[in-house]
Order: sequence, then C-alpha cells, then structure tokens
Amino acid sequence: MLQTPSGGAGHGTTAADSGLMSIGAVLNALRDEFPDITISKIRFLESEGLVEPRRTPAGYRKFSAHDVERLGQVLRMQRDHYLPLKVIREHLDAMERGEAVPLPTLGRQRDGEPAPEQAEGPAAARIGREELLAAAGIDEQELKEWESYGLVTPLSDGAYDAESVTVASLVVQLGRFGIEPRHLRVMKAAADREAGLVDQVVAPLKRHRNPQTRAHAEARTKELAGLAVKLHAALVQTALGVRLP
Repeated sequence: MLQTPSGGAGHGTTAADSGLMSIGAVLNALRDEFPDITISKIRFLESEGLVEPRRTPAGYRKFSAHDVERLGQVLRMQRDHYLPLKVIREHLDAMERGEAVPLPTLGRQRDGEPAPEQAEGPAAARIGREELLAAAGIDEQELKEWESYGLVTPLSDGAYDAESVTVASLVVQLGRFGIEPRHLRVMKAAADREAGLVDQVVAPLKRHRNPQTRAHAEARTKELAGLAVKLHAALVQTALGVRLP
C-alpha cells in the first residue's frame, strides 16, 4: 500500500495539517512501486482527468490520500494490463459511483488466448504519443531520437503498439547505466535479423489460401518468437558468464 503522511497538529488549517501532499511528496510516495514515475507524468495524468488535486490560492497542486491511491491504481492498470487512459478513467469512475464493474480486458493477450470480444482489434493495444512520452518520462526530442534509431516506431495512424511502453521503460533503465539510445542500434539490428528469420519460416503459411493454415501461421510465429527470445537471452548470459534468476 502507498504510504501517505498524516497531518500535523497545532498549526491551523494548512495543507500539511489536512493531510494534503505536494506533487513532490506524491512522487516520493509512488516511486517505490513505480520507479519510472516522474512529475511530468503525474501532471499528464491530471490533464487527462485521471486525478483532480486541489489548488492553493497560489496555484500549487495539493493531493489527498485518495488522489495518491487513485494514481497508484492508474499506474498499475497501465503497467499490468496495458489499458488506454480513457478506459482506465471510465473504469475507476464507475467504481467510485459504486458500480460493480469487471476490470476491462483490453490490451495484450497471453499467448494462446483468444482475443476478447469486447476488444476493438489491434487498436485496443495502442497508446498515443503523449501517453508514451508520459510513460517513459521523456520529452519530444528524446522520442524523436529513439525513432531515428528504430527503437520505437509509430503505426500508420501515429499511435504506438502497447509493447512500445515496455521498450521505452527498458531504454530508460539502460540509460541509467550510461547506455545511450545510439548504443542500442546493435540490439535493434539483431532483433530485426531474428524477426526476419522467423518470417522466412512462416511466410509460406501466411500466403496459404486456407484460413486455418493462415491462423496456424500466427501461432507458429508466436512459438518461434518465444524460442528466439529464449535463445538470445541464453547466448547473452553465456557470453557474459552470468546466470539470471
């Protein structure tokens, strides 16, 4: 559970006494569970209507314990279920109205699971540019740099696949060790070659006239992708002489 400071006593009706928190305090409260959280992301979530902090006469944001808990719920649903912010907002608003609503199942599916009927096709697993910037905690110039190296690529409608959030998070984490996006071109090139090899294997199935055969091609692609990822990880571990848990 998120920890929020209790209000003080004996100092009138200040924000601190009423248990309200500054945006910096909220950042610290969330950081243990969400190490990539930034002030810019909190502000973005506010602009999207996910949370509505109070404002002091001077315009400073003051968050209640409920605001902080709601932010935690938003971040968990983004992280664990890859849900679009609009869907998250509608779900939380319904819960606060006392409605018994199941967690939406939009987003990525596990291998072998059928697509849920309520999902709107591939668009359900997409996020917008502003959402990606906020999730990664980067600015427009940095995202353009990542795109120039092919680390993330927008779709035809300008949105991004939900997997881009995972890529963005890993690029940020590697950056903390001094590994810059330009250094990751070799990894992108290796991934492209591995993907090309898988495509060669399944291409005849994808071109087949039988719909069942084409469906089998998708399952085969997932299976081969999983094996390629495991092999790549094993080769890197062997080269470095380490064993990951």
